[in-house]
Amino acid sequence: MKLNKKKELAARTLHVGKNRIVFNLQRLDEIKEAITKQDIKDLVNSHAIIVKEVKGRMKKPQRKTRIRQGSRRKKIVDKKREYIIITRKLRNYLAVLKRQGLILPEKYSTLRKEIRARTVKSLSQMKERILEVSK
Repeated sequence: MKLNKKKELAARTLHVGKNRIVFNLQRLDEIKEAITKQDIKDLVNSHAIIVKEVKGRMKKPQRKTRIRQGSRRKKIVDKKREYIIITRKLRNYLAVLKRQGLILPEKYSTLRKEIRARTVKSLSQMKERILEVSK
């Protein structure tokens, strides 16, 4: 008796692989009659269809150091990524203020230069700096 299509339907319904689906051999006639996803779910609840646990090896935790031939190096902190995130946030904030007309174009360009030079490192510093510049 072939139940490949029923196994495929069960795998699609339960979002697992076909090899994890196991049918209860005493209840094959019930499984054969199942044609909808709801039928499959009901059979799983009544233990006519069993889903095996995932088997496999555990993921190895990533090292904090890089090992090369004859040396060890600590992992480099991704400073560039931090810089990009902060810079984009500050530039977006400035652009919004400029569009709303709350900042003059000359002030806008000076503040952009300050962002580039990293004199402003957070949004709160940026807001204080804008208050200083607008006085």
